[in-house]
Amino acid sequence: MNLILWRHAEAEDLPDALSLSRHADLQRPLTRRGRKQAEVSAKWLRAHLPADTRVLCSPALRTRETAAALSAEAEISDALAPGADVSAVLAAVEWPERPEHVVVVGHQPWIGRVASLLLAGSEMNWSVRKSGIWWLTGRTRESEAQTVLRAVINPEFL
Repeated sequence: MNLILWRHAEAEDLPDALSLSRHADLQRPLTRRGRKQAEVSAKWLRAHLPADTRVLCSPALRTRETAAALSAEAEISDALAPGADVSAVLAAVEWPERPEHVVVVGHQPWIGRVASLLLAGSEMNWSVRKSGIWWLTGRTRESEAQTVLRAVINPEFL
């Protein structure tokens, strides 16, 4: 399985008065810079992914807008919402059972925690840049499950 973790692009900040509102947080759109980040990252992904790649995203507007830069058919999963549990994320993407490419558009801190769990064996607060892409591949070698880091791409390098 190829699991591509893609953090949402830059989004509008919440006014202080709404900073504790979960509903308001889920409605934050991308900034103009964020839309450009999403387009540049999506262009790179399109050049490297097969056409039948599955795209999953959080219900937050900023992830849906980021995912839309890559696919008009992104699946929305509540398991990928802000604050999601790493085990729920991995269950939603069916890691490592599905033999396909899956792009997951989501949030910090769970994206960094998923990457650290799969690569280092424990959940740590690894930082993933906005619109950053971490491409992981699951494989089995000599009866041992392994995760291979294939690429880390940040939008400023595209």
